[in-house]
Amino acid sequence: MSEAKPAEKAQRALVLDTETTGLDPATGDRVIEVAAIELVNLMPTGRVYHVVIDPERDIPPEASKVHGFTIEMLRGKPKFAEIAEGLLDFLGDAPIVAHNAPFDFGFLDAELVRAGHRPLDRARMVDSLMLAKQRYPGMPNSLDSLCRRLGIDNSMRDSHNALLDVQLLAQVYLELMGGRQPGFVLALNMGGPVVTLDGLARPRTPRPILPSEAELERHAAFLGKLKEPLWLQ
Repeated sequence: MSEAKPAEKAQRALVLDTETTGLDPATGDRVIEVAAIELVNLMPTGRVYHVVIDPERDIPPEASKVHGFTIEMLRGKPKFAEIAEGLLDFLGDAPIVAHNAPFDFGFLDAELVRAGHRPLDRARMVDSLMLAKQRYPGMPNSLDSLCRRLGIDNSMRDSHNALLDVQLLAQVYLELMGGRQPGFVLALNMGGPVVTLDGLARPRTPRPILPSEAELERHAAFLGKLKEPLWLQ
């Protein structure tokens, strides 16, 4: 009689993105948005962290053109020090996937140290840009380029938005790791909790679209006019 194999431990990871006031935390640029999606065994669980932040400084016009945020929009939002604990709780000790990950890690480390926390362990960093360059050497490997190459719909991405970007990157990352799984996009869009600045999970209620009785009757009447409609097979 063969021994039962022990169940494999679920593998948790986070897909993360930030938006910032500029390109270099060493010159005073700050984080203004953080978003992260939880994956378990490469599938989204529905748990999402998202917060926008008062950077306590101006936002240059060229940066606003990229992500759409102005300082007027962010005044009164929480400061990074106020969201740091909730962010760290959500991230836990799992690997963190980001596109051009050293950029995001550099900004988060600067903010965490400023708020009195330790920087993130670089051993946790997974750079999807480097994975893409290894798979597609010599080709454009921006998030938009990868979405187009892999057949991922990014038509709604008219500006950089951390929450949308992590949803797209989660799909790209799965492709880079071996291929899309059935139900992946559905799982991304399920009404799971969004964890916000204080680390609390705030549930989102799914709103299924159900046809009325009259609509069902009109649909049945329409099918009755067709020859061998596929919908009835």
